[in-house]
Amino acid sequence: MITARGRLALAAGSTARWASRVTGRGAGAMIGGLIAMTLDRSILRQLGQGRRSVVVTGTNGKSTTTRMAAAALATLGDVATNAEGANMDAGLVAALAARRDAALAALEVDEMHVPHVSDAVDPAVIVLLNLSRDQLDRVGEINHIERTLRAGLARHPDAVVVANCDDVLMTSAAYDCPNVVWVAAGGSWSNDSVSCPRSGEIIVREGSDWSSTGTDFKRPSPQWWFDEKTLYGPDGLALPMTLALPGAVNRGNAAQAVAAAVTLGADPVAAVAAVSGVDEVAGRYRTVRVGDHTVRVLLAKNPAGWQEALSMVDPSAAGVVISVNGQVPDGEDLSWLWDVNFEHFVERPVVAAGERGTDLAVRLGYAGVGHTLVHDTMAAIASCPAGHVEVVANYTAFLQLNRRLS
Repeated sequence: MITARGRLALAAGSTARWASRVTGRGAGAMIGGLIAMTLDRSILRQLGQGRRSVVVTGTNGKSTTTRMAAAALATLGDVATNAEGANMDAGLVAALAARRDAALAALEVDEMHVPHVSDAVDPAVIVLLNLSRDQLDRVGEINHIERTLRAGLARHPDAVVVANCDDVLMTSAAYDCPNVVWVAAGGSWSNDSVSCPRSGEIIVREGSDWSSTGTDFKRPSPQWWFDEKTLYGPDGLALPMTLALPGAVNRGNAAQAVAAAVTLGADPVAAVAAVSGVDEVAGRYRTVRVGDHTVRVLLAKNPAGWQEALSMVDPSAAGVVISVNGQVPDGEDLSWLWDVNFEHFVERPVVAAGERGTDLAVRLGYAGVGHTLVHDTMAAIASCPAGHVEVVANYTAFLQLNRRLS
């Protein structure tokens, strides 16, 4: 039930959103949500009442998993979701306000915002994807994030936590929760979990299993897992799963999205069909024609994300453009470039682009990768031989390129 003050706040936010759109300043979701929150600080709680919500969080894959969860939940009814990835309070308010009658919600939430957002919307399901080092000058130290998540989850013992048991840090966050669905969602990046977040002891890995030396903290047995063709679930469930999106990481995202939707009552067959149809996520993975080129755009924001995105690059592409900016949303400290394995590009030329293309070019040089430097990303694409071009870009470079492609 929305109060009179809440209705006034939402009306003001809607007006601001309309003004932002007609003046060409943007979609208006953030400004609309900010104004509504300023006028009524309880508006997020009011909008969350009476819904069955799924909160999705993690360093990588939030937008994709939320998009997949929304598709799977749509088999049950109308779903409110922040499809464009505005994952802090204002964006959540805008998403929920846009679909006030939807009984279901799939919400991407920034890791540090999960505790207070969960207090407001009281989610039925919380999906934990992964935790890895992000831009340290902007985000902070990951063990602190894990402890914050752990404390926030403890306040919601009735929520079902769908957690990636292949990720040490997310397993630690969920380990004490009474209702956990463990998913072997994968994750090839383990550089940020060499020690136990609970005891400080060394994490020992044997194949897919891991354990903390001298303690009982270890990888739980998964209830959901997948291979190249099939998604496996409880009670012998085995469903063919062919995704439109590339990469093993997206099969892991799909597994967690399906597990979350099934927890809320979705039919597993319908849920898998729904996630399999997702072919674009806010401009990620889409292919467009630009002159003599077809261009596919991939987003990468941190070392773990770069490792996954670079593994998706089509080896038969006529050209590869890597575009890097260093604005505040990207993290102004680009030292993480030295943690990314660019060495596997040594057999093909790369075009370094973006505002910080020179920093990238230095890294590529040390990696032994032949490259040219063209700061403008569109010009970098044009410099490639005719045919298909793969573009991997970090956050603001990705947004800038998508605006120009549109």
